[in-house]
Amino acid sequence: MSSVGLNKWIVSGHLAADAEIKTVDLKSGEKARVAKATIYVRKPRSREDSFTVSLSIWEGSAAWRKLQFLKKGSLIICTGAVEPSPYISSSDNLPKAGLAMTVIDVDLDNVRFPEEESESTQAEPVMAEGTVVAV
Repeated sequence: MSSVGLNKWIVSGHLAADAEIKTVDLKSGEKARVAKATIYVRKPRSREDSFTVSLSIWEGSAAWRKLQFLKKGSLIICTGAVEPSPYISSSDNLPKAGLAMTVIDVDLDNVRFPEEESESTQAEPVMAEGTVVAV
């Protein structure tokens, strides 16, 4: 098997916002749905020490089934094809290097749920009967 032309990348980062689903018109005249999101790679709370990767998740991909878990702040691991996507910064009007990934699959590392943001960690975790906890 040859790897000529293979474009498969794995990147991990925190979601900047919940994934948004849009409907797009394809060249064939058909319509398709795609979810758009952005992840910060490296330090989750420091935008200065991080870089962003724009994500496109197409309906029908393995990643599409996990959209309900793609919430702001969640740490995810994406597998897919990456292409350069340069842009002009709106803050200082300078050219920046950007990356865009067409995501094939998403692994959920540390998912945040809306309840976690509104509740503090006051309550002890509830465990199912027979759960073993390593100490």
